[in-house]
Amino acid sequence: MNTFQQLGIRKDLIKGLKDLGIVNPTQIQEETIPQLLSNATDFIGLAPTGTGKTAAYGLPILQDIEIENKVIQALILAPTRELAQQIKKQLFKFTKHVDGKIFTEEVYGGEKINIQIANLKRPTHIVVATPGRLLDLIERGSLDLKHIKTLVLDEADEMLSMGFKEDLDKILKYTGTSKKTWLFSATMPTELNQLIKKYMSPKAIKVEPNGNQVNSNITHQYISVSRTDKDDALLKFLDQHQQERGIIFSRTKAGAQKLTKFLKEEGFSVDALEGNMQQRDREKVMRAFKKGSLQYLVSTDVSARGIDVNNLAFVLHYQLPESLAYYTHRSGRTARGGNSGISIALILPHELPEVKQIEKSLNIKFKQKTL
Repeated sequence: MNTFQQLGIRKDLIKGLKDLGIVNPTQIQEETIPQLLSNATDFIGLAPTGTGKTAAYGLPILQDIEIENKVIQALILAPTRELAQQIKKQLFKFTKHVDGKIFTEEVYGGEKINIQIANLKRPTHIVVATPGRLLDLIERGSLDLKHIKTLVLDEADEMLSMGFKEDLDKILKYTGTSKKTWLFSATMPTELNQLIKKYMSPKAIKVEPNGNQVNSNITHQYISVSRTDKDDALLKFLDQHQQERGIIFSRTKAGAQKLTKFLKEEGFSVDALEGNMQQRDREKVMRAFKKGSLQYLVSTDVSARGIDVNNLAFVLHYQLPESLAYYTHRSGRTARGGNSGISIALILPHELPEVKQIEKSLNIKFKQKTL
């Protein structure tokens, strides 16, 4: 295994990584970083969620920033505000020991656009954005993208599944052809292939083994339940994992709120994260969960994007997700940073064929668990 120094990363950035406890590169970082440092080319990186894609593209971007040139040089697109916030925080931590300040701004829906416009008038090297808000700022003339050297599409599959295809089309046209486009994704749906053919000329494609699958450190389990004993099974599971932390997934916003209310009444330390919440309430819940003062989080698929909390022992699928990509991303909330974790689903009898389909498509094996 190569070190970050052998991959070509500067010593001041390596010091920032060491402060975060990041000593050895992951496989996607090891295969990606030298390519991105040495080649002015479009790039595709495929790897499971939770394997360090942010550092894989973030470190080369930071190393390429001309600090004295106070213009936007890199643009990073993310599907949700939570992920955008997470990316900005990580980039900031990486640069702790850099001589001179690299300025990063985040822009996303749910916050007053006038505040973000004012922030962008300050010196800015990197913008991290969600597609809808970015497009709004571009069309208002509030964002100068003519100096961009690098455009990153992070979690590109999820942006498409959330309906951002039209926005991405427009953004890719607005940003011109002189930039490099780096695309990172856990899966490669057909729509994504079409986008690549239309806008990119990738000279390097690095696929981590099982790049279209889930993290190999995750154990997959299911519990057979009926509709009447599903909630009892959930309570038994949580009672058996009293010392552990995890995320419980619901398909809908209303379902997440109902499940949270039920678990609170049963005395569990839990709160919800779903799309109808105000931004300040979402951030309050996430702060509590990251600090550990909240043991469990009930979340919808979209709201969970960008949740990067170490040492989550499990994710529990109260309902199976609507797509394979969602299963990949749900499961990737556990077993982050080389740790192990459990992805466990409560399965009704008629859902067993879906379990078999997930096994086949993602090349994983579920073990049946009894309580």
